[in-house]
Amino acid sequence: MNCWKTINLNKEFGLNRLYLLSFLTGLVSFILLNVPFTIVHGSISVSETGVLPLLLALLFLPTVHSFMHILPLIMMNKRAKLVYKRKNIVFPVMNYYTKKPLSKKISLLVAFAPTILITIPGLMATYMFVDYYVYFLLFTAVHIAVSFTDFLYVFNVSKAPRKCFVESTNDEIAILIKSQN
Repeated sequence: MNCWKTINLNKEFGLNRLYLLSFLTGLVSFILLNVPFTIVHGSISVSETGVLPLLLALLFLPTVHSFMHILPLIMMNKRAKLVYKRKNIVFPVMNYYTKKPLSKKISLLVAFAPTILITIPGLMATYMFVDYYVYFLLFTAVHIAVSFTDFLYVFNVSKAPRKCFVESTNDEIAILIKSQN
């Protein structure tokens, strides 16, 4: 197999720029989602008992987000290696590395899994639980910010040839194509 492209977002954009773009994406998503949900829910008084559960959910969000990437691999019986890193005291991060390269469709599914399994139910909960809609909306906006790098990977992988394979290594993704021999 030949390497078609290697994607390393930390080298391309820089870590500070990724954090800034992620923060701005979360802020814009909160603003754009808050307006229609405020119109739908009207002048409802928001319950103040949702602050502590929101903080707990935000504390566990990076770990749950990483697990949502791994869940489709578990369901499809794909072997993956889990790496648990602690960059800070507060935010543990789980990374996964697959034993074999994945097809383009499976890698796109793995990248979109947290959006499907966390963001969409978060938007549904925002609509359904009127007294706590602001907390669910904040949680969903923060998750959209966390998913920003996933969207960048999806954008790059979607440009790849149709029958390619995607292999994840240390902080980068290699897009492989079969040689024409």
